[in-house]
Amino acid sequence: MLKNSTTHYGQLARTLHWLTALLFLLAYCSVYYRQWFTEAQTPENWTALQLHLSFGVTIAVLVVLRLYWRLTNVQPKAEPGSALMHKAAHLGHLVLYGVLIVMPLTGYLGTGVATEFFFLFEIPKFADTWLFQALVADGMGLTFEQFEAPIDFIHKQGGAYLVWLLILGHAAAALYHHYHLKDRTLLKMLPPRR
Repeated sequence: MLKNSTTHYGQLARTLHWLTALLFLLAYCSVYYRQWFTEAQTPENWTALQLHLSFGVTIAVLVVLRLYWRLTNVQPKAEPGSALMHKAAHLGHLVLYGVLIVMPLTGYLGTGVATEFFFLFEIPKFADTWLFQALVADGMGLTFEQFEAPIDFIHKQGGAYLVWLLILGHAAAALYHHYHLKDRTLLKMLPPRR
């Protein structure tokens, strides 16, 4: 079933969820591969960077689709639990969606190179857009380097570690529900058993 029901996430929601998770993993693998295993200014370094940027742009598109789908579809009913547990789950999802928006956005805004989107077409760097010129250069009187520093801090230092904590917390909560509480929380995001 494509759409969600009150008991299960539909095929589209599940696909968007797991595809986003896979792309985040690939984005991290590509950037760590670049940092740890390539030399600066080499073709391998450039390819790893372009893959990282391409994964990030794809995540941004998927997040828009996920938010639209979430807002226009019924959501499965929450499993029985305390009010505190339900509020924590709701807050956790809000923070995850926030990070899913902030990380690709700061990645793009702080990128000093164009993105060769999976080597198919070019997405200009933010500094080359009219928006940068109008809002940042003319509006705030900042150079790209001045603008980039706090954006990079959010993306590379703060956000990069926060993402891992949130993902681990999200996965741990799903496993806790499945193995300890023995409810259907995790099963709702897996293909239904026949």
